[in-house]
Amino acid sequence: MPDKYSVLKNVFGFGNFRFGQENIIDAVLSGQDVLAVMPTGAGKSLCYQIPALLLDGISIIVSPLISLMKDQVQALQDSGVAAAFINSSLSGEEYTRTMRRAHTGAYKIIYIAPERLPQDRADIPSWLAAHPVSLVVIDEAHCVSHWGHDFRPSYMRITPFIESLPKRPVVAAFTATATDKVKADIREALALRNPFSITTGFDRPNLYFSVEKPENKMRALKKHLSRLKNKSGIVYCSTRRYVEDVCDELAGGGFAVTRYHAGLTPEERRQNQDDFIYDRKTIIVATNAFGMGIDKSNVSFVIHHNMPKNIESYYQEAGRAGRDGGSAECILFYSYEDVKINEFLIEKSAEESGGADLTKYNLELLKQMTFYATGTDCLRGRLLSYFGETPSNYCGACSNCTTQFESVDITLDAQKIISCVYRLKQRGKRLGRVMVIQILRGSKNAKIMNENLNSLSVWGIMKDSSEHEIRGIIDFLVLKEYLALSEGEYPSLIETQKSGEIIFEKKSLDMMLPKKAVVEIIKGAAQPAGGQEDELFVKLKALRSELAAAARVPAYIIFPDASLNAMCRRLPLTHADFLEIPGVGEVKAEKYGQPFTDLIREYTQTQGR
Repeated sequence: MPDKYSVLKNVFGFGNFRFGQENIIDAVLSGQDVLAVMPTGAGKSLCYQIPALLLDGISIIVSPLISLMKDQVQALQDSGVAAAFINSSLSGEEYTRTMRRAHTGAYKIIYIAPERLPQDRADIPSWLAAHPVSLVVIDEAHCVSHWGHDFRPSYMRITPFIESLPKRPVVAAFTATATDKVKADIREALALRNPFSITTGFDRPNLYFSVEKPENKMRALKKHLSRLKNKSGIVYCSTRRYVEDVCDELAGGGFAVTRYHAGLTPEERRQNQDDFIYDRKTIIVATNAFGMGIDKSNVSFVIHHNMPKNIESYYQEAGRAGRDGGSAECILFYSYEDVKINEFLIEKSAEESGGADLTKYNLELLKQMTFYATGTDCLRGRLLSYFGETPSNYCGACSNCTTQFESVDITLDAQKIISCVYRLKQRGKRLGRVMVIQILRGSKNAKIMNENLNSLSVWGIMKDSSEHEIRGIIDFLVLKEYLALSEGEYPSLIETQKSGEIIFEKKSLDMMLPKKAVVEIIKGAAQPAGGQEDELFVKLKALRSELAAAARVPAYIIFPDASLNAMCRRLPLTHADFLEIPGVGEVKAEKYGQPFTDLIREYTQTQGR
């Protein structure tokens, strides 16, 4: 009889469980419900796939995205597991064939979209009625919570479905990020019974976090992408328009880029996603409509061109980098315009839903995200603290920890900026930041000269400061509420109740600014050490691509980069050696062992080993 250890090794090719996996598997096998919060890359899928293969009957995996189902089913089938998915991507013929096989009990694991779940016993299809359901798994379980960052109404179908089954199965809920409030909501919404609850920790040590405030985001983006040439990565934007503009600019610059947002046709979204997953395009520019459930393991960087609305969204999206355990970068570009855009999106959503309490809650989450982007303490520490962990004050692997800050007295500059806003008000004018900066720097552009703004006493008073320096101080003053931005498409700088503290009460004001940058940014995903092993790694990737093309699956379905790295280190030459590589189970060793060991043998012979 197989047990959890033999399934782990023989099917999935791993010798040891990661932290938390065995506890979860034991709970499910003993008949206990589960609520597990595990970061991306921690091995959630094995926590339900292994019990599914050991339990009698079938296991239903409720998953929100077609791409995740397709990837995971392909990976299971490639490892010799009888699995299928049911969602809207199936043609009529494929659906009929899947239903026929499901009715005969051909599958142990069936992924299903929440929209396809029957709601009462009368609606249960024959294939489901014919076989006992031993386990129902809810992936991305935060989608069931109104307080989560990605609530999906279709997830409200899950509990009625479970209640409609002839016998209640074990129910296991998994998510990568959840606050205590969201976890409580998950337990209640899914009616979990005395669940085994575990949070394995949110830290992703292989990820390097950085925040930048570039004068020109596009220029900064191109610089990073040139440095990360040939690496696979995601660029997130807050709106469809930004996606289009950024993608067009990058394509014009010769980058291998595609795009993804909800405004595209389903066919174009599918094609563009496949281009990215199959490495035909190395970069995808996308809104947050892209990514959840994408199982692509070789994403080496995630760059946020715009700041997300909350930390949970940011950590989910940034966490799509480095899933294979290799080093990866998570870069956030910040500007105060991002805050205003997010406030607009939150308030617009409130107009549609009418939820005042939820709006207030979401604005508070936005404030926490802004503190992350503008603070000077450890970025990793701020992320982990948000999720209730107690981190150290220094991680050594974020831009704040590798930059020295000093407290700078900006009182005089603050007085000059706020005085400019007051002087404009006296003339009956409200102007945006760009015009205020130009006045302070003594610009002689047509608007300033035509409107006689060069006669203001503050005109040119900061001519020795750069636009970037003044912009940074203005953002700080707005963040600390010494100034504000008006509502509307073109916000103007306006005074606040606190403005007088700087102008009239002569309050001193300090701001933390970088003293000396000492960071050397980690460069992309981990590669095997040494030039010769680099050469072998390239050869192994080429072989993997060839096999993947023949099988019509993404390359990482064959083996992730982590397995190729292990082959470079261990140089397996026999079938037995190949089985010792992480990620190589018996079925994969039988399928791929010969071509990979032949290549490695040829390589070692040419190197005289």
